[in-house]
Amino acid sequence: MPIKVAIAGLGAVGRVLARKLADGMPGLELACVAARDRAKAEAWLKAQGIRCPVVEIDALPLHADLAVECAPPEIIEQICRPMLMAGKKVMVLSAGALLPRPELIELAKANGGQIIVPTGALLALDAVTAAAEGSISSVRMVTRKPPKGLSGARYLVANNIDVDGITEPKRVFAGTAREAAAGFPENVNVVAALALAGIGADRTMIEIWADPALSRNCHTIDVEADSARFSFSIENVPSENPKTGKITALSVVAALRKMAAPIRVGT
Repeated sequence: MPIKVAIAGLGAVGRVLARKLADGMPGLELACVAARDRAKAEAWLKAQGIRCPVVEIDALPLHADLAVECAPPEIIEQICRPMLMAGKKVMVLSAGALLPRPELIELAKANGGQIIVPTGALLALDAVTAAAEGSISSVRMVTRKPPKGLSGARYLVANNIDVDGITEPKRVFAGTAREAAAGFPENVNVVAALALAGIGADRTMIEIWADPALSRNCHTIDVEADSARFSFSIENVPSENPKTGKITALSVVAALRKMAAPIRVGT
């Protein structure tokens, strides 16, 4: 039987995923969609020729084995709780929203559910996960984004930091992954995923820069461990939502393919 997949949120990522599933992915089936604006979601699906029901968030477990969270981080619990209580799986893109909610991980453990965090905008999470089986002494990340990819972030508003109209690179934050996830909930889910894969949210450090010379979201990570020392960088092309890279949606598609594939490559 195919794995029945629900999509929670029809933004830039959710739409890519809906098209991919509707076009056909072996072993996977688009079961339903949940969206804040139901009428808008139904109109988009109809225009795309995609046939699937639009349901309420709490009804997802009735339709799907796995729900992909592609929604604003503040509603992560509304998506995760019903699925996890039913012993099902949730693929979470808003990884930063997981850090202050360890009870969701406990809920998955208690009910036999699972939270999956896809690689997203960061390559080499496999290497970090493997190194964490030994001892990691430090993980440092530098994120550089075009100003529009950071504009309006909670931390910037709270600290009266204006990045609109800047003419040179400006460091807007330096601190832990936990602090970054709280201050930039829609902008740096990558560092939350890095923290979950490695040494945790309080030991993973990050700098965030707004750089008007950039057109891509750039991340550089340096890891020191007893098994290896490695660095990696990536420049992500923004999607129609400047806060999210195009590769994020493709990473979700790749993660879903792994779940039903006869061979899996990577940890």
